[in-house]
Amino acid sequence: MLNILLAVSGLAVAYLLAGIRILKQYERGVLFTLGHYTGTKGPGIIFVPPLVAHMKRVSLRIVAADIPAQDVITRDNISVKVNAVLYFRVSDPMLAVIEIQDFLYATGQLAQTTLLSVLGQVELDELLADRRKVNEILKRIIDERTDLWGIEVSAVEIKDVLLPDTMRRAIARQAEAERERRAKVINAQGELQASETLAQAARMLSSQPASLQLRYLQTVTEIAAENNSTTIFPIPIDLLRPFFMKADDSIAAPTPAGAGLPPAIAPSALPADTADALPQIRFTGQKTKPAGE
Repeated sequence: MLNILLAVSGLAVAYLLAGIRILKQYERGVLFTLGHYTGTKGPGIIFVPPLVAHMKRVSLRIVAADIPAQDVITRDNISVKVNAVLYFRVSDPMLAVIEIQDFLYATGQLAQTTLLSVLGQVELDELLADRRKVNEILKRIIDERTDLWGIEVSAVEIKDVLLPDTMRRAIARQAEAERERRAKVINAQGELQASETLAQAARMLSSQPASLQLRYLQTVTEIAAENNSTTIFPIPIDLLRPFFMKADDSIAAPTPAGAGLPPAIAPSALPADTADALPQIRFTGQKTKPAGE
């Protein structure tokens, strides 16, 4: 009798030990008893009755799934290869086990098909310049479809966009043209600002004539500091303008008759008949000639 009790006790202990499971902090156990779902267990030590119950372990950690490079034709008919990374985790272990056979494989396939469909609706410039917007669209679509599987999508990140060689050269030419355009615009803006400053300086110098002379002396000092054998002295045209005006006035003024003759032969000092016999001389600014010519 004692042997029977020991045998039964040994079988009971072995049965209990066979049903003990230890689940880590990031694991959950989906328990099925006689084929029916009876709850989600863990973490810690749990008991799964052997031959009666079955447990499926599910990890709650974030999974980084690589999406292979896909040949995508964008909306502007450009063929590119795009690969991405999908970050997701199991939010409901029961749905991840019951609703889908292999949630890892299914989520990866869904990410590939969604990547093809979404990138086919965007242009290449939008894909290259506004990648964050494309990532948000991919995340939203995949998360909505995997919510029924108990999967929560954390992020979708496009890793690389492989362009054809011809398209790379075209983009390089476009970027070079854009840089040249910016350089020309900046140069034109600099010329405009410099002209405005020069015009303001000219107005200030014209209001004070002495400042122009000071500027002239400063320029001569700068030229002399270079130890040149030849020194050029620029003369402003405004300094010579009074002489030009005086010369014009002297040319335009009429010369009285007899002004160029000596006093001894002036017409007023000669007899009337002799004065009438003298040739009449007309004086001009350039040359003199008899009046009869």
